Amino acid sequence: MKQQGVSLSNKELLSMFEKMLLIRIFEDKIHALFAQKLIPGTTHVCQGQEAVSVGVISNLSKEDVITCTYRGHGHSLAKGIEPKKVMAEIFGKSTGCCKGKGGSMHITDLSVGALGSFAIVGAGIPVAAGAGLSFKYRHLNHAAVAFFGDGASNIGAFHEGVNFASVLKLPVVFVCENNLYGEYSPLMKTTSVPNIADRASAYGINGIVVDGNDVLEVYRVSKGAIDDARAGKGPTLIECKTYRQKGHSRTDPGKYRPDSEVREWMERDPIRLFGDYLRSNGIMDRSSEEAMSSRVNQVVEEAYQFALDSPYPSENELESNVYN
Repeated sequence: MKQQGVSLSNKELLSMFEKMLLIRIFEDKIHALFAQKLIPGTTHVCQGQEAVSVGVISNLSKEDVITCTYRGHGHSLAKGIEPKKVMAEIFGKSTGCCKGKGGSMHITDLSVGALGSFAIVGAGIPVAAGAGLSFKYRHLNHAAVAFFGDGASNIGAFHEGVNFASVLKLPVVFVCENNLYGEYSPLMKTTSVPNIADRASAYGINGIVVDGNDVLEVYRVSKGAIDDARAGKGPTLIECKTYRQKGHSRTDPGKYRPDSEVREWMERDPIRLFGDYLRSNGIMDRSSEEAMSSRVNQVVEEAYQFALDSPYPSENELESNVYN
């Protein structure tokens, strides 16, 4: 990990590390709570993929927008939704960011530019393109980012969304989090190209492959793409090679993955890599890291208690905020 081409202060670097730590500790908590049957429905956690959401979103302003997948807790936290609101939403409580009606797979908060996580695979891609069209039409210097998995690159919404954004040169960045598996199917058995980014050439846009476990590389590459989007140069497709450390959903033990593969990727844990970088460059020491971890743990515990203490939506809320 090298900070080449990245101009960030020590304060900014530490803030990025803390956001990654928040996502990891938050997801570990969700993972444990689901096992205790305290979370309704199912949930999809993102341990191992923190460098993607934090690396990209660190380049965005509050006015910029994102869409993401059902594995979207990390993106939502990175974009600025309060942990208490995210936790309460996952619990289905009225104090959640969607008043408890969205749950784990539909976290949304327009006030911070989080247009939503989408349960339907790839559904956020054309929504991000639509947001980009809105920005261009209103002459706003904002950008939209669509996060999606490798499996989504094989469905129509991907091709339609990317083509639409390319033709109109919309300020959109498409970020594929390639964690090697579309649910339980290995990418090599479902996709005919070695890199998802190779598909960019079919739409006349730039396609870039980046190490998705290196937060500084993700930051650098996405900064260039976002700057290009704002400058009217059209969209970019970024493929972040990464790995989910857990199964597809909370009920999936992930036994279809070779043990050697899991061990190899665990050695390249993005938080471990970034922590090593910060310590080796004198930006963070063990003491300050422990203090940060303690602080983040407290934030997550407070979010959990907030969710526990919050009421469920009342019956008279059943039809409110519903399109008829």
